[in-house]
Amino acid sequence: MQLKKIQEVLEQFKTHLESEQKEQHLYVYESQKIFQENWDLNVSDLAGMFNRSLNNTQTRRLWNRENYEPKRMMLEFWRMQPDFVKQMFQDLFNEAKSSDGRVGRFVFYCDELLTEYLEKHPRSREGKHFHQDGYQMVSLYLTFRYPDQYTLYALDRFKRLLTTLGTPEIPATHDFERFCKVTRTIWGFMQKDEALMEAHRARLEEGKHYQGESLLPVYELMQII
Repeated sequence: MQLKKIQEVLEQFKTHLESEQKEQHLYVYESQKIFQENWDLNVSDLAGMFNRSLNNTQTRRLWNRENYEPKRMMLEFWRMQPDFVKQMFQDLFNEAKSSDGRVGRFVFYCDELLTEYLEKHPRSREGKHFHQDGYQMVSLYLTFRYPDQYTLYALDRFKRLLTTLGTPEIPATHDFERFCKVTRTIWGFMQKDEALMEAHRARLEEGKHYQGESLLPVYELMQII
């Protein structure tokens, strides 16, 4: 990555923060706050906890849109195998292990659960668990659980970011661990820009949006470049 190009995209993001579109992605901060307030693997009703953790007053598009229903299917898995799904999330959220391994295992476990679900519901028309989406939903779980370490992932946006920053080696396939390193680096530069951070925080509504340290501004930057 070239320092000059990083500075250029940060200036572009500051312009965005002064535009009419500055609140376009604030619904994600609301969902992040809701998740933080509700996630608890120690409750007795794990499916109910999961259902409450993924919520929003404006939109459900992060987990429910046309031909994309990962929340609904994960709720089915919680009801079918609550202890196993609990272990899946514990493994996903175990920061002592590599991120690539964790996200890969999580999707594999979803494959196994879908097979079991179809065996128990032979008349079901379900053919997907919707977590084979290029790590988008898995990155959402990580982003909401650890706001200061992760942001929402999409390979096409990541490749565009690297190209914009003048990076010579663009991944042809998923490289989630590299994505995490790059986005944390960009976040570090953002934090040093006082004007940018002030404009970012000014948009957040206390009591509605997540107020703590969050890499979501990096996600927003990737949407506008």
